[in-house]
Amino acid sequence: MVMTAGDTCRATPGCPGIIDEGYCNVCGRIATRPSRISAGSSRPTSSSTDGLSARSRPRGRATARIRRTSTQSRIGAGLVTLPPMPTLDPRAALMSDPEVPEEKRFCGRCGVEVGRSRDGQLGRVSGFCTKCRNPFSFEPRLKSGDLVAGQYSIMGCIAYGGLGWIYLAEDRQVSNRWVVLKGILNSGDADAMAAAVAERQFLARVEHPNVVRIYNFVQHANAGYIVMEYAGAKTLKDLIHERRLENPGGVGALPLEHGIAYVLGILPAFAYLHREGLLYNDFKPDNVMLQGDDVKLIDLGAVTQMEDRDATIYGTDGYQAPEVDRLGLSVTSDLYSIGRCLAMLVLDFRGHQTMHRFSLPTTEQMPLLTHHESLQRFLLKATAEQPEDRFQSADEMAEQLLGVLREVVAASAGTPRPGASSLFGPDLQPLVVKESIGIEAPDWRHLPSVKVNSADPAANFVVSVSAVSDPAQQLALLQTALEAGQIPASADAELALVRALISTGWLEEAERLLDELRTTDPWDWRATWYQGICLLARDSPADARQAFDRVLFDLPGELGPKLAEALAAELSGDLARAAQLYDVVSATDPGFTSACFGLARVRNAMGDRSASVDAYRRIPRSSSLYTAAQVGLARALIRRRPSFEPGVAELTQASATIRGLALDRQLRSHLAVELLTTALSLLVSRAVHPDSRVQVHGCGLQEADLRRGLEQAYRDLARLATGREKVRLVDRANQVRPVTVV
Repeated sequence: MVMTAGDTCRATPGCPGIIDEGYCNVCGRIATRPSRISAGSSRPTSSSTDGLSARSRPRGRATARIRRTSTQSRIGAGLVTLPPMPTLDPRAALMSDPEVPEEKRFCGRCGVEVGRSRDGQLGRVSGFCTKCRNPFSFEPRLKSGDLVAGQYSIMGCIAYGGLGWIYLAEDRQVSNRWVVLKGILNSGDADAMAAAVAERQFLARVEHPNVVRIYNFVQHANAGYIVMEYAGAKTLKDLIHERRLENPGGVGALPLEHGIAYVLGILPAFAYLHREGLLYNDFKPDNVMLQGDDVKLIDLGAVTQMEDRDATIYGTDGYQAPEVDRLGLSVTSDLYSIGRCLAMLVLDFRGHQTMHRFSLPTTEQMPLLTHHESLQRFLLKATAEQPEDRFQSADEMAEQLLGVLREVVAASAGTPRPGASSLFGPDLQPLVVKESIGIEAPDWRHLPSVKVNSADPAANFVVSVSAVSDPAQQLALLQTALEAGQIPASADAELALVRALISTGWLEEAERLLDELRTTDPWDWRATWYQGICLLARDSPADARQAFDRVLFDLPGELGPKLAEALAAELSGDLARAAQLYDVVSATDPGFTSACFGLARVRNAMGDRSASVDAYRRIPRSSSLYTAAQVGLARALIRRRPSFEPGVAELTQASATIRGLALDRQLRSHLAVELLTTALSLLVSRAVHPDSRVQVHGCGLQEADLRRGLEQAYRDLARLATGREKVRLVDRANQVRPVTVV
């Protein structure tokens, strides 16, 4: 179903966007109902990267085309504001003396150096390769004033590319528009001529807003030329070069959120090319043009068709995947080059073509990676040595990179940047938490659920069963349906069975089924996720952390696995790691309320009352758990510990918090007892001084007033109690009442 302009976005669950020019103006997705693709077939097991192994292959996702909101850049999904890049005067780009530098002169056939200076003599710009005798020429074949194909008036050279000179021209037949002609490097080079002929056959159908448009293919004086749209502005390489000149240290790294936004903006172009059966072949910062408030993929000279196994490879050291020379080009080799490009944009590290040709700098060399762990994980997966360990599609890569960008922007702006996930649902079960309001404990049942793959043949049945609240009933329904053959034993059906088995305590059976699923598809991260859940249910949080860490390798932009690892870290006693992950999740999306509760819990355990209170304050008023958070906040303020005691400020804050909540009589009376007991204890121990002007739950900060208030709170609780509990509360009220003189 295709949506039209003005429709509400349906591509992303919960997205408030409106369809604009075929795409959502908030989430950037194409205006169609998203189709979910199966988890994928099994691939051979591959090695780990930097200690993180990829055991799963995430499902494919719908195309993510990034569009602009009314006030922000088209790229960056509305999360980043980028300065628009004005289109440059085409004539300003003309080279006054077009010449190929000697260090860039290589034989087009065998790749050896040609045209180099020797014995004080300048290198020749034309001649024959001394090794293979292939003729070479680095002289422009066209000059200003030449008329190509009776239509294109040459103005001059504007650049030198991997396949030859690039010329600026005017199209005399179409409104004198500016166009670019890309010629072959050497008309006598068979590979270069073959590439040009191939482009004429398939590049004409390439049409995407983020890809330079191919207008024509013409021949002139025994040479072929591609006629392309003029997209004159700055490239990403230009931006890096300018920043190097501006920076005293010579580092040209772009602002992190800018670099991510640029790459995120170009990924839809790759998704389009790959769907068309094309591979870009040679991606690098040189080939991304910033045009207005968008990005455009330029220089299609190296694009090849996927089925062409004999295509000429035009890779660039530092960007080309390590297996290309051995296995050829692939979707994953294209995505590898995108990961390398992002690394260069945000790190600009030295040695990317030598020492770090196939590796990334360490966190010691690049502290930025320490501060942004999700970015490091994304780069590690994107540039993994084994193709099976990388992202498997541009859409998958874009979805995870968007998640990384949300984290980066939330951290820098100090404002949440929530976004709907296509893989995970919300966390917590509000009814469970409400029934135990104020009781905080880590529980794996509060972790987000994995969404059902709509392409799975048993999807409808699994979704209906998941709506049943009783896990035992879920288990019975699934087992009956599978045994009777009502639904196939698909991946989603068996994963739903695993979840039900874990929830009902049948852990050994769940683990057996998980082993079978991992054997069938080692790259389905969902099996690893449920392995971690099962280990938590077994009270083995340290082992569960390792499972969730593997899921994070596959899904570096998702918050769900971070929340799961945080919970496992907390249960295993690593409070610092738990706090770190809880902080990232709750700062990015406080809708993950269990992360806010978890952060408050571990910060309090670490003795940081202020940070604990701030964590509770992250939960918005719109949340169903806002009241529970405020109750936790009040208790954190008045909780006494050897390392810190509450003072007058904490007592009054807690009092104001409790009085501002709509609570039932019993909970309000319990909180009054806790607050007044703490205030009385502090006053008696002289930790605070009497002050009738200070009000604590309607009582002056004086012993008699506090005792009267505390007596009343106990009597209110006694009215709601029965039996021995009622007697105990009345006795307690009599014990705390003020001393009276007869």
